[in-house]
Formats: sequence, structure tokens, C-alpha cells
Amino acid sequence: MLKLTTALAVTLAVALPGALLAQDKTFRVGLITPPVHVWNKEVDAMGVTLGEMSGGRMAVTAFPSGQLGNEETMLQQLQTGALDMAWLTTAGLTVRVPDLGALHAPFLVDNIADAAKVLRSDEAREILDALPAATGTVGLCYAMTGMRQIMTKTPIASAQDLNGLRFRITPAPPIQNFFEMFGAAPAPMPLTQVYDALANGQIDAIDMDHESILNFGYFDHAKNMLETNHQMFGMVALISGRVWAQLSDEDKKIVQDAAQKHCDQTIDRFVSEEDSKLDRLKAVEGLTITEDVGSEFFGDIVTRWDAEWAAKTPYVARLRALTAAF
Repeated sequence: MLKLTTALAVTLAVALPGALLAQDKTFRVGLITPPVHVWNKEVDAMGVTLGEMSGGRMAVTAFPSGQLGNEETMLQQLQTGALDMAWLTTAGLTVRVPDLGALHAPFLVDNIADAAKVLRSDEAREILDALPAATGTVGLCYAMTGMRQIMTKTPIASAQDLNGLRFRITPAPPIQNFFEMFGAAPAPMPLTQVYDALANGQIDAIDMDHESILNFGYFDHAKNMLETNHQMFGMVALISGRVWAQLSDEDKKIVQDAAQKHCDQTIDRFVSEEDSKLDRLKAVEGLTITEDVGSEFFGDIVTRWDAEWAAKTPYVARLRALTAAF
């Protein structure tokens, strides 16, 4: 009977070369954000959705706060199949996929609702097509955090006051270029080290979204905030190409649909909550907020940044044209 059963399984596998048999799967998902972050909450919810859509065959185990390493380390794990999925920033992928740098163009949009439109655009979706060859991963969907703001330990009256400040940045070429263009000294470091670096004077300033500012309490040591909205900050839900290839077409659709649902919910949450998060920051005692700081504060930096990055990717021009119509 055992030989007959084994033979039948082999026969079915040969007869169905284009479709793997459905199987139980718990996806290991890596994140750099802490459990309280919206991304982590939506990953947990994605696990519930996967269970419902797969009849209990699929689940998620999340590894928050960079437990599995930084974004580059997790990307390497995805390439080998040691890690199943990860929610990584678009910034962290720009070294391998320069086209993603266009999403970090300074002042591409001036509000989070328009940032959501960009991430849901055909142009942005096209960029994901480069991921399998460049990273060994499949980009399932985009999400985001809020718009980026500038926080400093000392008061800032003009862009000249930013010159020479040591800014913690997300390590990514388009972001580093922006800060270098107004004379700052970029200091890439993991998110988990930022609070202590501000406290001990290792850095003078950061650029960060409202969600992380509130979650980590950076205002304890950076008492001045410029509400610049100078950059949108995207995320890509990735699955290992090796893991993806092992899924049946039916299971690929389940994973794609579940991820898309929670990417969309993440975007919608950030859009709907952005104003209330700013209101919460305004209520923080001792925090000085300068609102409506636009691109003119930085002089011709948009023109200079675009000129440099237009040589790297056509999507700078394409996304500028897209947002000009908003």
C-alpha cells in the first residue's frame, strides 16, 4: 500500500508540472519596526487573513525590531530562501534598484494623500517588475509610513543652520544625496540606535515620520521640528523568489491578495491618521514645531537633485509628470 501511495503521488506530480500541491506554510516575516508600529500590526493581521483565505493552511510569524538583522541582511536571507517574507523600506532597496530612488525625490508630493496616489500608480507598480532579477524577490505591493519631517537638537531659522549638522538618515543613495546637497553630514544608522544617538550627542538631527517620532519619543532629545513633508517614505512587501516559486498558482493568488489587502490598509491608516499624529506632537511639552516649511526653504535643491537622479532613472521625470497632474 505504501509503494502504491508513493507511486500515485509521483504520478500526480508529473502530471501537474505547472502546479505544486497546496501545503501548509507559516511565513517568517522580517521587519525593522517595533511591535507597536502600524506595519507590524498589519503583518499580524495579514497572518489572520492568510489563515482565513487558505482554510487554515497558512500563517505568519513576525520578527520585529530588526531581530533578523538590518534590511540588507534580511534581503540576503530572502535571496537564499532562509527568510520567507519581509516588509522593507523602498529606501533600503535603492542600491539594487535605482528606479526606486525616484520615489524619494524631494518634494515629489506635499501631502500624504498624494503620496498614496503615487504608490498606487501604474508607474510605481512598473518599478516592482525589476525586483526579481535585481534582488531575487517578488514585490507583492507597496505601503508607506508618514511623510518625513526634520527634527533637530538646536533651533533652526534657515537652511544655513542645517549646514554641518550630523543627520541620522536611512542608508540610501537618494536620501544621502539630498542631505549632502544642503551641507549636512549624513550618518546612516539602524532605527533601533537613533534614540540613544540623539541622547548622547552622536547625532544632531534626524528626518523621521510622525509615527516613529511618537513611538520612539525622539522629542525627548530633539526639541525642534520642521514640518517639511520633504519626502514620502514607501515600503515594499517582499517574498523570497525561491519561496514564491514553490507555491501553487492558487496559493500565489492567496498570498498576493492577502498582502495587497494589508498594504492598502496600511496606506489608508497613515493617510487618515497623519493630521491627528501632528496634533499629538503639537501637544508635546517643550517641542517647538515650525509648520509649512516648503521646498523654497532649501533653495534650488529640487532642481539639483532631479538633475543628478534623472541620469540614473527615467522615473524621476515620469513621477514628476504624474504628480504635476494631482
